[in-house]
Amino acid sequence: MSYFSNINKIKFEGPKSKNVLSFKYYDPQRIINGQKMEDLLRFSVAYWHTFTADGSDPFGAGTMQRPWKHLTGMDLAKARVEASFEFYEKLDVPFFCFHDSDVAPEGNTLGETYKNLDIIVEMIKDYMKTSKTKLLWNTANMFTHPRYVNGAATSNNADVFAYSAAKVKKGLEIAKELGAINYVFWGGREGYDTLMNTDMKLEQDNLARFFHMAVDYAKEIEFDGQFLIEPKPKEPTKHQYDFDVATGLAFLQANNLDKHFKFNIEANHATLAGHTFEHELRVARINGMLGSVDANQGDKLIGWDTDEFPTDLYSTTLAMYEILKNGGLGRGGLNFDAKVRRGSFDVEDLYHAHIAGMDSFAIGTLVANKLIEDKVFENFIEDRYNSFTYGIGKEIVENKANFNSLEAYALNLGEIQNKSGREERLKSVLNQYLLEVISEFATV
Repeated sequence: MSYFSNINKIKFEGPKSKNVLSFKYYDPQRIINGQKMEDLLRFSVAYWHTFTADGSDPFGAGTMQRPWKHLTGMDLAKARVEASFEFYEKLDVPFFCFHDSDVAPEGNTLGETYKNLDIIVEMIKDYMKTSKTKLLWNTANMFTHPRYVNGAATSNNADVFAYSAAKVKKGLEIAKELGAINYVFWGGREGYDTLMNTDMKLEQDNLARFFHMAVDYAKEIEFDGQFLIEPKPKEPTKHQYDFDVATGLAFLQANNLDKHFKFNIEANHATLAGHTFEHELRVARINGMLGSVDANQGDKLIGWDTDEFPTDLYSTTLAMYEILKNGGLGRGGLNFDAKVRRGSFDVEDLYHAHIAGMDSFAIGTLVANKLIEDKVFENFIEDRYNSFTYGIGKEIVENKANFNSLEAYALNLGEIQNKSGREERLKSVLNQYLLEVISEFATV
């Protein structure tokens, strides 16, 4: 059966098209620096938000109208698989992602859960044989069930640690079977609310042990996917151990794990950490740790993870600037970890949302590419830090200076002259480039 019978395949038609179910700026075949836009952006659909979310929130019941909502259990799980591959085909995306509990319901025992997963994974595998859409990454949900009230790998309960290890073991086996390119570890509840009842050192040591076990098992089964950690602050615990990229990187380096992991960076998690999206991407990039991206945005007026589809062109441009400077995302992709608003409950809204996100990143890519080609930021930054290319600055950079030589130099200084950062001018230039790209489309 067709779950989206009123929706045709979404195609690029340009900004002059009146067809609301078409791409205005995302042209998958457009070549950018020798790559098709489709291959550069590597878009992915998040199974959980698109096919399992019902629109409920802490204040109200679900609102989503879905052709499969009358079903339950494994019948529901199978219908979602069927609907998902129809959706991927009509949106023409190369990737999808899922948590284990998104695709198959938990049983009364872990063994029953495994059986449910085996049935659905086999079904997904069959669909993938004739689909262009591949598995970007999968992961284990270790935060929803009450057993994870105190975390999973950082739980105070050894039984929970063991159960979580079994879940990830199964997840890695599924990843290998479905040809996943990555495997993600999202901490969920790996953190604490108060130190009065927490052995922080034991919890963090156990988390490191858990990751090493995962690395070892991946080698054992010859799964060669990239391991990714997804930083997230505050929510749901006050103090998450994976607060941001810098915190996560320090943890990986301290536990000799940094050569095995990179980061899956989410825009909304960045803002919850008090950073910009591009900040987190930059920290990962300059440390060689940028692996993949969860593409969404938050709401500055709401203090939690709202997971909105990305439509902020400033954000998509500055994000793509970092990604292009990184040489692309390699084995990663742009996964829409985003959900339609509670009032956008029609199935057609799922298409509108993804179109908006894909068009927004397409514009961001084109603008960022022009900025890099013209060396707009690079030239300005080079000039701003010019004092480190000669004289005492060069000695500092080349590690030839010490406190004695710097003091001797400083004692002979007159009034120090600084250079303006010209932030407003740069924002004006960014506006100019955005409008130039958009106006180019208007003349086509």
